[in-house]
Amino acid sequence: MNKTEQQSRREFIRNVSLVTGTSFIASSLPWMNALANENPDQTLSPSDKIRIGIIGVGSRGSLLLLHMKNIPSIEIAAVCDNYSPHFDKAKEMTNNKAKAFVDYRKLLEIKDIDAVVIATPLNEHAHITINALQAGKHVFCEKSMARIPEDCLAMVNTHRETGKILQIGHQRMFNPKYIKAMEFISAGQLGNITQMRAFWHRNNDWRRVVPSPELEKKINWRLYKEFSCGLMTELASHQIQVANWALGEFPDKVMGAGSINYWKDGREVHDNVNLVYTYPGGTQLIYDSCTSNKYYGLEEQIMGPKGTMELEAGKMFSETPPPAPGIMHLINNIEHKVFDTIPLGGASWIPDTPSKNKGEYILDEDLEDDGTQLELEAFAYSVKNNIIDPEYIRQAYYASIAALLGFNAIEEEKVIAVPEKLKIV
Repeated sequence: MNKTEQQSRREFIRNVSLVTGTSFIASSLPWMNALANENPDQTLSPSDKIRIGIIGVGSRGSLLLLHMKNIPSIEIAAVCDNYSPHFDKAKEMTNNKAKAFVDYRKLLEIKDIDAVVIATPLNEHAHITINALQAGKHVFCEKSMARIPEDCLAMVNTHRETGKILQIGHQRMFNPKYIKAMEFISAGQLGNITQMRAFWHRNNDWRRVVPSPELEKKINWRLYKEFSCGLMTELASHQIQVANWALGEFPDKVMGAGSINYWKDGREVHDNVNLVYTYPGGTQLIYDSCTSNKYYGLEEQIMGPKGTMELEAGKMFSETPPPAPGIMHLINNIEHKVFDTIPLGGASWIPDTPSKNKGEYILDEDLEDDGTQLELEAFAYSVKNNIIDPEYIRQAYYASIAALLGFNAIEEEKVIAVPEKLKIV
C-alpha cells in the first residue's frame, strides 16, 4: 500500500461522522482517530514498537505478515509453524531476523513478546489463544474463533479474566466502505431492516496440492469436520458478522440444509449450504454458499422499506429513485399510459420485475483494501495503549457462534436456538 492510499484511508476515518446510538462506531472512535492522526512514515525506536509473534504462517498468516511489515509500530519478533515449508518461508520473509519456532509454547515463553497473531487451522485457535492470554500476551486470532461453541466462550472468558486484548480477524469491521454503510443504516436511510440476504459463491474444489499422502489432513484441513466447519466457518462467519452489525442484533435461532453434491472427493464438509437465521425482532438473514458456480460471486444485501444496500458492491438503491430527467421522463410517461391499461379491464397486471435503478456509491472514492491493514493497525494501537473494546469481541463471538450453530443445524436437520449458556453480555 502506497503513501497516498494510507493518507486517503486516514482522511476518511478522520472525517467519518457518527450517528448517536451507533454503538460499534462510537466505541471504536478512539482508535479510528488515532489511526487517522498517526504519521505512517514515523520512525520509532525499538522500545516504542509492539513486538509481535506470528503463530501459523501459511497462506493467511503470510498475508498478515506482509501487512504488518508495512506498519511502523510493529516489530515482527518471532514466527512459528510446524510445517517445514511454511517455517522456512516465514524465516525468509523476516530476513531471518525473527526468532523461529516449531512449538508455539516456546514462542510464548519469550518475555518481551507483547502480542501474538494466530493464523493456524481452526481447531487450534482456542487452546493457543487461551495459552497466549494466560502467558500475558495480547492476541489477534483469525476468524472463526474456534471449532466448537464452548471453546469460543472459553476464549472470551479468558480474555476477560486476564484483561488482555483479544481481537478476531473480521476485517469488514475496518473497511471504510462498510463503516460508511453502517452510518447510513443507523441514520435510517433504509428504514427498519426487514430482510437480509448474503451469499458467497465460488467454482473451485478448495483443495490444495499434497506432496505426500500423510499430509492430506494437515494441508487440506478445511475439508474435514475434525478441523473445520467448511463454508460456515471459513466464509459465512464474515457475512453473518456484517448482518449482525447492520441489524444491531444477534440471531437467536437457525435452520439449514447442506450436502456434498458436486465435489465427491472424500471431503467431509458440505460443498453447498443454505440457511435461514432469525433475529429477536423477527428479521431473517437468508444465507447460501456453494463451490460449483461463481456467477453471482459474493454479496451482503440489507433491505428495508426505503431502500437496499449491497455492501460488497458498495452501492445503495432507493425504493423511490428520482424520476428520469427530461425526454426519458416524458417517454416513460407515454409508455405507461399506452401499456399499463387495457381498453375493457382497467389497469393491467404489472409483474414485479427487478428494479433497473443503478443506485449510488456509498463512498465517493475507492479506499478498498478490504480492511486487513486497518484491523492490524488498530490491533497494534490497542496493544500499545491497552484499549479494549467490549462490543468488538461481542460481534466476533456471536458471528462465530452463529456459524457453528448453523453447521450443527445442517448436520442435525433441525432448528437450533442459541442456548442460554452460550449468551454473553
